Amino acid sequence: DTRALGLQRLPDKHLYQTKIIHKTMRKLVYLVLSLFAFAACSEKGTPEEEAVKAAKKYYEYILEGEYDKYIEGICRYDSIPKDYKKQLITSVKQYMHTQEKEHGGIREVRAVKAEKDSLRGYTNAFLVLCFGDSVNEEVVVPMIENDGTWRIR
Repeated sequence: DTRALGLQRLPDKHLYQTKIIHKTMRKLVYLVLSLFAFAACSEKGTPEEEAVKAAKKYYEYILEGEYDKYIEGICRYDSIPKDYKKQLITSVKQYMHTQEKEHGGIREVRAVKAEKDSLRGYTNAFLVLCFGDSVNEEVVVPMIENDGTWRIR
C-alpha cells in the first residue's frame, strides 16, 4: 500500500496535458516541414534557367509527337494564321522524319545553359539533341518572355 509510505498518487491530469502538448508540437512540426517543402517546390529559378527549361519542354513535345504544343510555344502564336500553323506542323514532322532516317531519330533533349542577350532583348537557350546513332548536336533556341511565359522567338 503506497499510503503507508506517505506517497500520494498524483492525478492523471498532468499526463493528459503532456499528451496534448506533444500532439500540438507534432502538428506544428509537420506544418513547418510542409511549408518548407512547398516553398522549395514553388521556387522559381533565374530567368535564364526558366528559359532553358521552357525550350527543353518545347523540344520534348516534338519527341512525344505533340507538334501542336510545340507550335503553341512560338511567340505570338495567337496571331499566326491557321494555314501557316499547319505548314509549321508539317515542317516539324518532316524534320523528325528526316532525323529518323539519317540518325535513328532524336532520343533525348538535354538543357545545357542559357545566356541573356540584353541588347537584342531575348535569351538564347542552348540544348543538346541526342540522336539514336550517338551523334549529339547543340542547338541554340532564342527565347523571349511573353506575359510571364517563355516562348520561342
